[in-house]
Amino acid sequence: MSRPVEVQFQQLDLEGLAQLEGRIALIFDGDKPATPAARALNRLTKGALARAMGSNDCAQMKPGESFELAYPVGLAAQAVQLIALPKKASVEAARLAGAAVARGLHPHCTTLIAEAHPRAAEISFGLAMRAYDFSPHKSTAAKAIGRVAIALAEPEKVAALAAPMAAVVEGVFFTRDLVNEPANILTTDDFAARLAAMQDLGLEVEILEEEQLAKLGMRALLGVGQGSESPSKVVVMQWRGGVEGEAPLALVGKGVVFDTGGISIKPAGGMEEMTMDMGGAGVVAGVMRALALRRAKANVVGLVGLVENMPDGRAQRPGDVVKSMRGVTIEVINTDAEGRLVLADVLWYAQERFKPAGVIDLATLTGAVIVALGHENTGVFSNNDALCNAFLKAAAAEGEGAWRMPLGAGYDAKLKSRIADIVNSCGRDGGSITAAQFLQRFVKDEIPWIHLDIAGTALLKSDSALAPKGATGWGVMALNRLIRDQFEPK
Repeated sequence: MSRPVEVQFQQLDLEGLAQLEGRIALIFDGDKPATPAARALNRLTKGALARAMGSNDCAQMKPGESFELAYPVGLAAQAVQLIALPKKASVEAARLAGAAVARGLHPHCTTLIAEAHPRAAEISFGLAMRAYDFSPHKSTAAKAIGRVAIALAEPEKVAALAAPMAAVVEGVFFTRDLVNEPANILTTDDFAARLAAMQDLGLEVEILEEEQLAKLGMRALLGVGQGSESPSKVVVMQWRGGVEGEAPLALVGKGVVFDTGGISIKPAGGMEEMTMDMGGAGVVAGVMRALALRRAKANVVGLVGLVENMPDGRAQRPGDVVKSMRGVTIEVINTDAEGRLVLADVLWYAQERFKPAGVIDLATLTGAVIVALGHENTGVFSNNDALCNAFLKAAAAEGEGAWRMPLGAGYDAKLKSRIADIVNSCGRDGGSITAAQFLQRFVKDEIPWIHLDIAGTALLKSDSALAPKGATGWGVMALNRLIRDQFEPK
């Protein structure tokens, strides 16, 4: 997998500033050099820093933005990057400051001077998150990144604060790699193997194959994958870090490794992006990795349904009727509404087997949620205000956009089928809501449940604050924080 850049936390050495090579980044606050490092650099550069800090360019900078001095006199470094960040900056601004450094990492060495800034750990987190590059399939070598160091007044203290954040970064990178991988590489077999390898981190991983799924009655899930050469699977990952016997939180992910739409085939334009239709499963996997790496004191089980939706002589047809594990029969109106069929069976299995304290499912489920919310927010649907509000609070704290959407009995009427219990597709109007209403049929009334439709946030066509264009890893940070705040002892 893509490895996060190794950030070294070191003692600030004012006497060695002139000899620092590569690139220097300096956190500053105000219109003149006010800290020991800033004053020292200003002396070395014959007043160039003071002139820059007092300029209109720097005055107009927002927290987290930067200004660059190239080839400054008096320094061995090729550039000094000035980053505006007040001492009382928000977490978001601090992460943006780190991301600004990450965009210009030097092939030889980059030294970020944060001195005693109270948000230094968050700055390092933003740097690590933005320094992501997915290039294993390019013939040219990836851009070289030299040593990255953060110079501080108390490096050991900041390193301790940053350690659990580093586990989250690795979880996010794992998710991004999975979502970015092409479908000829990330088959259902390969996906399951990557998850099984996390047993080395302390996760218990179990792979349920098609024969086992058939015995369990997962005909809705199996119907989606029956036109593919890749076998359908369910992978169960357990992290037992909490009180023994305490009910776990269950995370359930849609893992359609490629979605052609099946017999209801998609238009050719943009179909190449359907390699990301396993984004929900990717987020579940990334969260489980982060929990294991930081040794979370919670019981969490992650379940992902891995299938491929292909047109074939054996493929499911519009008009077919399948029986879910719950026993509910489903008329398949549209084979491109396949993710909810996968989730229906995995949701029921998760509740039957684990009796969870709550269930959160994630899926790149509908284009309708993009129409409603664009690419800024994930659609959030829930039957439980307490769990939903806790999640929304966690997402806001991590800067991951999330917006609660409605559920209601009025939408249920559209699910009625003439020949089965329900249909799997209800038309365009309210499409993300009726999809959530479908899923709610497979959630027990007493189980707190959240459905996250990440179709608009899992993969972007342009850079975001903490990621280059492509997979974002949306949800790993928010779910990790939710688990930390709500499911671990204070």
